[in-house]
Amino acid sequence: MSRPQRSLRKIFTIYCEGDTEYHYINHMRKNQGVELSLKPVNMKGGGYLNFLDHVKSDAKNNCLAKFIIVDADKARDDLGERKNLKLLIDYCSLQNKKGAIPHFLILDSPDFEYVACLHDPNYKNQDTERYIRTVFGFQSLETFKKYEKIYEFLNSDGRSYKDMIGKTKAGECIIRQRYTISKKRFDVRIIQTQYDPEKYWTRGSNIFEFFDVIDW
Repeated sequence: MSRPQRSLRKIFTIYCEGDTEYHYINHMRKNQGVELSLKPVNMKGGGYLNFLDHVKSDAKNNCLAKFIIVDADKARDDLGERKNLKLLIDYCSLQNKKGAIPHFLILDSPDFEYVACLHDPNYKNQDTERYIRTVFGFQSLETFKKYEKIYEFLNSDGRSYKDMIGKTKAGECIIRQRYTISKKRFDVRIIQTQYDPEKYWTRGSNIFEFFDVIDW
């Protein structure tokens, strides 16, 4: 009798800050063929160090990769926070060099709201808050951040995450990771992390890496 094949589970763990990211990924995972374990992190009062402590203390390892999704705005405005973010970058790089579960750092510059606007093919790098109010039709930025069906909104009426992926992939990034994916062996490896602190004042994101890896 042949041995029954073991069913491998495709699980990815996501650490994220902010209501917008949480609501977006929470609704997005319902439309994916993979399991996304979502872990919101409160950065208030601790900044990037709160994020680092949270990732370090979470020993859950039954996943293919971990994604740490953060905004770059605090690092742009505060030299101390930029140093703290570098500690987070170094920690993720160390885990990857050790051959541990891949730690993908996704850095949205200046923030996820900019990434949200990139879903709209008509968005041409205008001021994000004004665009969210005048074009998207939200009363305020806070209303937009708290809107639970943000994923559905950003993927309707001609807007799409595919537009966002194309724009971010072609744009500037503070962080880029070189990685390999073996779907047959369920294996993801990060080969190199490229970090360019000179790009803190550019607008961009490497969030396309997140979509590339989970698109199984």
